[in-house]
Amino acid sequence: MKPLISFLFLTIIFFCLHPIPAFSSADYDANTTATNATDFIRTSCSTTLYPDLCYVSLSGYADAIQQDPARLARAAVGVSLSKARHMAAYVNNLTRDADYGAEPRASSALHDCFSNMDDAVEEIRGSLKQMRLVVAPGSESFRFQMGNVQTWMSAALTDEETCTDGFEDVAEGPLKTAVIDRAERVKKLTSNALALVNSYAQKGTN
Repeated sequence: MKPLISFLFLTIIFFCLHPIPAFSSADYDANTTATNATDFIRTSCSTTLYPDLCYVSLSGYADAIQQDPARLARAAVGVSLSKARHMAAYVNNLTRDADYGAEPRASSALHDCFSNMDDAVEEIRGSLKQMRLVVAPGSESFRFQMGNVQTWMSAALTDEETCTDGFEDVAEGPLKTAVIDRAERVKKLTSNALALVNSYAQKGTN
């Protein structure tokens, strides 16, 4: 009997020192809310041209987005703006170097690309500002505001595409590859943002 008593005693001591963690209903609700938010983002992103990139770029904002299509569209525009700003700054730095020895066509393409990206930044910034002021869906004001956002985001995507088009006659090399690769990612993010904006605008006018 002594070994059994010793075993029971040690078991009791173990659970006293290592209590089983308790999970409250609040923990369960928080986990459920987070799961619902990420599922909402994944489902919404499936309607874009680049769903995987869409989900990866926005899932980190799940707590803020929840299941709100307006917040989702606004977050997507914000991500697009951030990447476009970085791209414009990157190309601007390259243009300064290109002025001191780069091949003329590459230099010209870089300058044009910076101009296009700078325009895109302003258009996306205007879109984000409008998204922050947008009224409740269903009204004429809503349609007008969302129409502005759609127009500006479309223009930004066109400017970004014009940037890469300008490198068609530039010789292949590390510079061209680096710019094109970065610009393509920015274009995809802007395309996704525009798709989510269009989706929200359509739901809000039905």
